[in-house]
Amino acid sequence: MGIKVVATNKNAYHNYNIIETYEAGLVLKGSEVKSIREGAVNLRDSFIRIDDGEAFIYNMYVAPYKPASKLQHDPYRKRKLLLHKREILKLMGKVQEKGLTIIPLKLYFKDGKAKLEIALAKGKAKYEKREAIKERDIKRELSKKYKGKIKL
Repeated sequence: MGIKVVATNKNAYHNYNIIETYEAGLVLKGSEVKSIREGAVNLRDSFIRIDDGEAFIYNMYVAPYKPASKLQHDPYRKRKLLLHKREILKLMGKVQEKGLTIIPLKLYFKDGKAKLEIALAKGKAKYEKREAIKERDIKRELSKKYKGKIKL
């Protein structure tokens, strides 16, 4: 079947330095799965927190699925992530000691199951964001100027 990416968190790479990535399963309701398959999901302001040895994603918006009129889900409810115990303990330790955070990068279907790519990340300072923008603009200008003449 392969992988079908449903949603990505584009701001994550701009606002954070990604250190490690993990793949996590999600505990979802039926109407949520159908809504996610339609692409009605947003990861923009979502984050992951570890409570009582379990990982949860907060603020992930999953739009209500219209045909499931009676059994609607809360669009912003916290959803449990399925990770191995050793991964949760490793993430918990790093988040507590180093001031790192856990953020979602993308939501996709792998062999029919919803998966979430999460990352251990450190927030960028304002000057780092400006430098990244400046670097990207310089590369863009060079590629336009020497289009076809120089291979980068």
